[in-house]
Amino acid sequence: MSEFKLPELGENVHGGDVLRVLVKPGDTVSTDQPVLELETDKATIEVPSSISGTIGEIKVKAGENVKVGQTIFTLSGNGAEGAEGKEAKEPEESKAVAQPAVAAAEGGQGQRASADSSAAAAEAEEADEAGRSEKPAAVTRHPAVIARQPEDEIVDSPRPRRGEVVDIGRGGPRVAAQAAPAVDTGPAPAAAPSVRRIARELGVDIRQVTATGPGGRITVDDVQAYVRQALSGGAVAAGGAPAPVGPAQQPFPDFTKWGEVERKPISNIRRKTAEHLGYAWNVIPAVTQYDKADITALEELRRKYSPQAERAGGKLTVTAIALKVLAGAIKRFPQFASSLDLQRGQLIYKKYSNIGVAVDTDRGLLVAVVRDVDSKGVIELSVELAKISEKARAGKLTLDEMSGGVITISNLGGIGGVGFSPIVNWPDVAILGISRGRHEPVWNGTEFQPRLMLPLSLSYDHRVIDGADAARFLRWVCDAFEQPFVLAL
Repeated sequence: MSEFKLPELGENVHGGDVLRVLVKPGDTVSTDQPVLELETDKATIEVPSSISGTIGEIKVKAGENVKVGQTIFTLSGNGAEGAEGKEAKEPEESKAVAQPAVAAAEGGQGQRASADSSAAAAEAEEADEAGRSEKPAAVTRHPAVIARQPEDEIVDSPRPRRGEVVDIGRGGPRVAAQAAPAVDTGPAPAAAPSVRRIARELGVDIRQVTATGPGGRITVDDVQAYVRQALSGGAVAAGGAPAPVGPAQQPFPDFTKWGEVERKPISNIRRKTAEHLGYAWNVIPAVTQYDKADITALEELRRKYSPQAERAGGKLTVTAIALKVLAGAIKRFPQFASSLDLQRGQLIYKKYSNIGVAVDTDRGLLVAVVRDVDSKGVIELSVELAKISEKARAGKLTLDEMSGGVITISNLGGIGGVGFSPIVNWPDVAILGISRGRHEPVWNGTEFQPRLMLPLSLSYDHRVIDGADAARFLRWVCDAFEQPFVLAL
């Protein structure tokens, strides 16, 4: 008799909600047979069995939240004993995993974000710098409670300036009051340089953080737990001091005093999206550049070739065309497909053209990644985009299909609006927003003519990209929409 435990599901995925148990006591299961349908922070996935045998007792049920390493069911049979022995031989250190930063999913749009795992490695490498004599055993990380913010409270708010008190309680960061410079009180706590750097980036005074590491050292997890606590209702100043008591810190209102209400739990995907976007908003100093593309000629081509795309199983949309346009743009401007690694002081240039597309689903916003866009034609991209979007809406996207993007497209044109400022999907440094095209009078030098104009908005990380480069990038994108022949060049 052995136990089948929930295996590792992917980077920074620590569990999920059970949607369905696909087996029952007495069933015979084989290796790689799906036994559990699970909704994680990033997607709905089927969990396969890693062992074979006959199922005894099932220890979970639909609706229950399960964690990696938790027993799912007992098993008897030839394959069970071998798997149990293998599990027993796994080193304890391999079970120590870094918890995600206050971020969402590497996703999402989406999802898809976490603290860079290099910080944990740097912490181990730099441990000797603290000059301590302790020789601790392997570090086992303790997961912190993730703040759960109601969906209707994830709102936009002003960005803080240096030296201002920031309330990161309900409703996102708010400027509360001017803070005095931080005053050093007592000896500096023990922490690796990489941990101190992350604390500075998040605006946290490391002296306020409770240490749980060996020898009283502060770890990356401790800093993240401190920020999570602030997100769940506390407030932190830019220098780490508590923010003054204000309206944002008052007890949550009792809405039943004014009428009937209904409370619904936030899904894992919605919660992860909230964390991811909150992290991106706080960490990335983003700017949005706006422009318009004249797509009058492009629209004629789109209508002409739409039947060909439909016969192939796709739909020739502006998003499908935008995929090809962006693939060309990031080749011309490679910094827009980079990521900033502050821990190592490096800018990572990605030499592949995997582009994320934000998909609106009933579970929340998901970012599906279309791979190798530069090597595919627009018709082929329209087919692939249709398939991956349908999988997203059906909740069947795999974690791999939501990972590895270098830049993201968010198209709200099908809904409406004249423009918006999308939030950069960390660790990307840019995101392209597309709004609804409208006919507008355009002066051609002698007279006004009606032209179909497409509003575009490019949000970018100002630490990596200068405003002039962003303007050039977006103008290149507009030219490619206006003159499709540019893509062939």
